[in-house]
Amino acid sequence: MHEAFWAVSRRLREHAKREMEPWGIAPSQFRALNVLLGHGEMRLSTLAEHLRIAPRSATEVVDDLQQRGLAERRPDPADRRATLVTLTDQGRATGEGVRAARAAASERLFTTLSAEDRAELGRILRKLA
Repeated sequence: MHEAFWAVSRRLREHAKREMEPWGIAPSQFRALNVLLGHGEMRLSTLAEHLRIAPRSATEVVDDLQQRGLAERRPDPADRRATLVTLTDQGRATGEGVRAARAAASERLFTTLSAEDRAELGRILRKLA
């Protein structure tokens, strides 16, 4: 069973990577976009916690997003020593586009399962998550 799980996991990563190629987005960048899409602007340290990476690594991801015009930093009005990270309009559009492409790829992958199997798989995955 564990071999099948890892095989599906690899297949999902390969699909996700292909779906992100048109945007030139790395998986780490999409993860950050996705967190910001879901939670809105936040401090860099909070983003690092959501991504479960070191703050230094989050800084590098945000630097990459900022260079591409997908995110920006601004001072935190509540604490002038802190910085907030927020998506630009282009970042929001890119994140939503990648989300839609990934959802379509997942749909194609799981289309071979019956509705009941999909529901059961969803239940099991939520339990493991």
